[in-house]
Amino acid sequence: MYQLDFDVPAKLHFTGIGGVSMSGLAEIMLTRGFAVNGSDSKESKFTKHLEKLGAHVFYGQKASNVEDDVVALIYTAAVKEDNPELVAAKEKNIPLLTRAEFLGQIMKNYKTSIGVSGTHGKTTTTSMISQILLEAETDPTILVGGIMPAIHGNTRVGHSDHIITESCEYTNSFLSFPPKVGIILNVAADHLDFFKDLDDIRHSFKQYASLIPEDGALIINSDIDDVEYFTKDLKCKVITVGSDPAKSDYSAANITFDEFARGSYDLVVNGETKAHITLGVTGTHNIYNSLAAIATAHELGLKDEDILKGLQSYGGTDRRFQYKGTFNGVTVVDDYAHHPDEVRATLKTAKHYPHNKLWLVFQPHTYTRTKALLHEFAKELSEADAVILSDIYAAREKNTIGISSLDLLKEIEKTGKEAYYFPSFEEIEQFLLKKCSENDLLITMGAGDVVNIADDLVEK
Repeated sequence: MYQLDFDVPAKLHFTGIGGVSMSGLAEIMLTRGFAVNGSDSKESKFTKHLEKLGAHVFYGQKASNVEDDVVALIYTAAVKEDNPELVAAKEKNIPLLTRAEFLGQIMKNYKTSIGVSGTHGKTTTTSMISQILLEAETDPTILVGGIMPAIHGNTRVGHSDHIITESCEYTNSFLSFPPKVGIILNVAADHLDFFKDLDDIRHSFKQYASLIPEDGALIINSDIDDVEYFTKDLKCKVITVGSDPAKSDYSAANITFDEFARGSYDLVVNGETKAHITLGVTGTHNIYNSLAAIATAHELGLKDEDILKGLQSYGGTDRRFQYKGTFNGVTVVDDYAHHPDEVRATLKTAKHYPHNKLWLVFQPHTYTRTKALLHEFAKELSEADAVILSDIYAAREKNTIGISSLDLLKEIEKTGKEAYYFPSFEEIEQFLLKKCSENDLLITMGAGDVVNIADDLVEK
């Protein structure tokens, strides 16, 4: 693999520069004095921001975009082998690096690199830790998979030795990220269009843990099945967080929730109560995300007062139980949940939120995930009072396996739950306008564009 010399600024080309992660990497390189070219299908807030910083962005991807003096071309997993820019780079003998490979090289330039992995909870936990780092004035570089209000976006380029990033397991990307402090929040069956099964996923997370150097630390959720599988034979420090204080270095006691479902608890470290924590975000799952954040902050030697302030001031990222507004006295919340475990966590949070009837609009995400986890989805979705399904959001897939939202509808109906399916967002919105009553709670949920329903309803 080509190794970029970060001490010698040169010209780089990013194919797919407008992506959430790619735009952040491009911004980091601009601040390091590199010339940055890139391409994307259309103009966006990310491309416009990069252009203001000095990047040259091409709209549309073609061979002529790849200039002769480019020293490396960076591309995302979505870019195919026959992409004209990749073909042109190969013809010109310009080295190619995947986004994951390039991010891994960037991380090696920081003394303290923090990688947050897990099937879910990465964005929230990365943001929590980032908020603490900001409160402690460590001037971190931040790469997060959602819009974080404190940094007005998804990327912050700092000037210290601290970098924090989400470490996604899909296509084994995180195996290119060597963290000094690695976090494993949970390990569940997902991305089964890439992984063979849960054992295959667990094997990848074990490999990720093995990347942590001897002078680093693994922070891992002790509630994961057979957690010792991941921790045995590691030379680095291992710190556990979880619900059982008997097998967790960090745990929570005396958990309570306020009228907006925001949690508070007593922090227990190695059997001793150390502090009372008040969170600015909702849900039981975020209590355990915050334990990982606290353990990370302690490993970095940060002050308790900065940890407490950071966690209390962190109010969440976009699309994580995000309050959108109201219509006809109905409260509207949007959430990114697209895995049964995430659905369960979100609906558990909703139970602590004041409401009469809970309406859930769910947009399944990818055909393979929907088919593989059909029964699990039906079980968790049925915890809502009424479920409305939209069509499956295809993302990167084509429906070659004959699955549809009607299959999920049938499974939900078997539970006796009130459930509906509509093929268009407009029909869903009209249905909700007729059926929802004052003081009801409506959640739009999924990783696709279902948030548009929430936005449309609160604007009516």
